[in-house]
Amino acid sequence: MTAAADTHDVFNQPAPLADYNLFDTNRALRDALNFNAPALQIATLHALGETIGSTEMQTHARLANIHTPQLHTHDRFGRRIDEVEFHPSYHVLMRAAVGAGLHGTPWSGTSASPHVLRAAGFMLFTELEPSVLCPISMSYAVTPALRSNPLIHVEWGPKLASLWYDPALKSFKDKPGVTMGMGMTEKQGGSDVRANTTRAVRAGSDAWGERYEITGHKWFFSAPMCDAFLVLAQAPAGLSCFFLPRVLPDGERNAIHIQRLKDKLGNKANASSEVEFHGAGAWLVGEEGRGIPQILEMGTMTRLDCALGTSGLMRQALSLALNHTSQRSAFGKPLIEQPLMKNVLADLALESEAATALAIRLARTFDHPGDAHERLMSRLLTPVAKFWICKRGSHFAQEAMECLGGNGYVEEGGEGVMARVYREMPLNSIWEGAGNIMAIDLLRGLRKGDAAAALAHELAPARGQHAALDRLIDALPSRVEAMATEFEARRLAQDVALAVQAVLLSQTAPAAVTDAFCASRLGGDWGHAFGTLGGGADFDAIIARALPRV
Repeated sequence: MTAAADTHDVFNQPAPLADYNLFDTNRALRDALNFNAPALQIATLHALGETIGSTEMQTHARLANIHTPQLHTHDRFGRRIDEVEFHPSYHVLMRAAVGAGLHGTPWSGTSASPHVLRAAGFMLFTELEPSVLCPISMSYAVTPALRSNPLIHVEWGPKLASLWYDPALKSFKDKPGVTMGMGMTEKQGGSDVRANTTRAVRAGSDAWGERYEITGHKWFFSAPMCDAFLVLAQAPAGLSCFFLPRVLPDGERNAIHIQRLKDKLGNKANASSEVEFHGAGAWLVGEEGRGIPQILEMGTMTRLDCALGTSGLMRQALSLALNHTSQRSAFGKPLIEQPLMKNVLADLALESEAATALAIRLARTFDHPGDAHERLMSRLLTPVAKFWICKRGSHFAQEAMECLGGNGYVEEGGEGVMARVYREMPLNSIWEGAGNIMAIDLLRGLRKGDAAAALAHELAPARGQHAALDRLIDALPSRVEAMATEFEARRLAQDVALAVQAVLLSQTAPAAVTDAFCASRLGGDWGHAFGTLGGGADFDAIIARALPRV
């Protein structure tokens, strides 16, 4: 007789997607790297892909999200400490990300294409756990800004590029490596940082330059346990940028009071906070009144990371869908062999590869700041990639989750990762400027230099590849020169993104991918939901290319 606790045999349930190399199995990423940085040494990416694809690291990602950060404003004796406690798995993940050089390392790297190399690693790590990449991304973005204060940069720059992670709250002098965050937005302003009310009062000068005392607040202050932050505050000459350390040079804790942690939809492992400054010590970075240019420079890099991050999440969602449907059977055969499911999976694969191609192309511009064309493309593609890739993310995740059915909606087990991906998707679209901000920023970029000629040059290699693409290539320059109004800005951003994606795919992907992308996204042979490709697409070839196992 069977024991009461026994249950029936479990079958037709897929094995988890674990213990595989995320890099080696990502053909779209490898081809994008070969196109954008053909001399790139990829041994480190192979090693990273092996590490973060392991069951052990997936367990750390799960634990870091289940056991969320806890704020301790005071110690047991009533002393103000303003510390955030993380689960040990969070620190394991941070140590891995820092060790992979995903933070400030590219600014002092010796690779021929340090930003492309870092971008690929950032995308791969996002598939494992995106929350910890918030302080990683901010450390990347603020590192070059510190050059505007050489006295601080000479001391902090090398430690921001270090491969050592030290979570302790102590003086930077006693740490082998440091991380940095940013504090820009306030309750009343959001993206309109000119509405900031936080004040900076000059308090003398010292070894780090002009010193100020900061009084005010920040409504979003992510990763408050970072070693220092760049913040915006109103100085006598206007909105200015300041370096604000957690621990002052004399070893005392700075007057940064963490009010509470945000209870967010996703991004659970990361601590996002609200803070108040009560005469906090800070040092001027750049010139007084020049805070906006500083924040725009940093925003360009964090917007790159938004595009990279969403591309990584798309790849993870697609891999989970492919893993499930290749093992789960219904109506007599595996789901992946059902015609309509093939259409859905192939459509998702097209979207994922196009996102990867555009994000890595954008990263390439950061490796060539002295090239006039690359500077223009960086100015155009940053808002375009941030807008379009991130805007597609939530729809993509919902469709991928549907491929798993009810299993995708639950939080536990390997397939519970899909729920985490779904909750994470809206963040990159909102953070560092939502869709409207990006579309308007594109219009600003079109006024810089000869944008129409630069775009035409970028699109030229694909002429003759597909009739629908040729039509779009012919139409875009005149639309750019005509300077679309704000009412039309989103559509222009969409069409520039689709054109560049199609051109990149024509140079990096098999014909089956390029033809299906152009026919659907540009030629109109498509519906309003994923899974509506025309019947002429080579579904088997597209799916085979995207499979997450060799």
